[in-house]
Amino acid sequence: MKKYGILLLLPLLVQCKSAEKISPTCYQGKFVLQGICMNYVIEAINKDIDTSKVEVNWKNPETGKSYQHVFALANPCSVTARIKEGEIFTFKIMSPPKEATCAQCLAYSPTPNKKLYIEICP
Repeated sequence: MKKYGILLLLPLLVQCKSAEKISPTCYQGKFVLQGICMNYVIEAINKDIDTSKVEVNWKNPETGKSYQHVFALANPCSVTARIKEGEIFTFKIMSPPKEATCAQCLAYSPTPNKKLYIEICP
C-alpha cells in the first residue's frame, strides 16, 4: 500500500520541483547614464517591456541627447555596485522595498520621471 501512495504523490512532487525553476521575466537593459548622487538611467533594450512603466521617449535637458524606453533607477544602492555605465545586463522588475536600503544625496541630475526597482538576474 505504501508503494502505491508514493506513486500517487510522485506527480505532485515533480510538479512542485518544476514550479521552482520558473523565474520572473528578465529584461535586457543598458546602464546609459550615471548622474551625480546615484541618479542613474537604464534603457530597456528589449522593447516588450510594459511601456507604462518606462519613458518611451526622454530627452536629457543637460545634453540634448534622446533615449527610448528608459527609466530612473529607484534602488541604486542595491544594483549599481555590480554594473557600470555603458554595460548591458539582465534585470527583473521588483516591488518597492519596505525600507530604504541606503542614504542618497539630493543633488539634482536629470532622470526620467518613471522609476523602477530592479534586481539583476543571474
